Amino acid sequence: MPNRTDLFEPDPDDTREAIMKATYDALSKHGYADLTIQRIGDEFDKSKSLLYHHYDSKDALLVDFMAFMLERMEGTIPLEEADAADDRLQIGFDHVFTDFLAGDNEEFHRAMTELRAQSAHDDAFRQQFTRNDQFFKSRVEDVLEEGIEQGIFHDVDTEQVATMIVTIMQGAMFRATTSTEPDLDAVRAELEAYVETRLLADGS
Repeated sequence: MPNRTDLFEPDPDDTREAIMKATYDALSKHGYADLTIQRIGDEFDKSKSLLYHHYDSKDALLVDFMAFMLERMEGTIPLEEADAADDRLQIGFDHVFTDFLAGDNEEFHRAMTELRAQSAHDDAFRQQFTRNDQFFKSRVEDVLEEGIEQGIFHDVDTEQVATMIVTIMQGAMFRATTSTEPDLDAVRAELEAYVETRLLADGS
């Protein structure tokens, strides 16, 4: 996930962005369980009444926050830095395993794991996480389809492979935030082995 400075202006004028920035900061500090509208308000430079004007509960704000984060992240995954599909896939892996999971947003990652856990009992959370998952899966599918057209990848079922890759990445995030020994290097190594033995066409 991008750093805070990649997602927000230092002093956003837009009210929604300012609320989202305050939510990001409060969520990073307190996690989901200890998050309150008041604690979000403590990070908010504008009138706290604006929070209650736009959102009637913490969870309603958080559902919009997840939608906002998806909007911002859509333009921050630098897949377009490479032309070849296998290079694009590696950029995506770097983004997840190096920039995201090995970055300096540990508190926020834990909070997002807490939010995903809420989706087991909250339909609004589940629907928003489903939209987020579908976005990332579609990005991977696009890369796989490009790779097949370029002759770099075998003619695989792109939807099935993308589902598997995204699921592995989600599992890596879960382990990174819930285990003292996540061993993400092993996860990536096996993912790389899958790409080499299952995806890459002969001679690639």
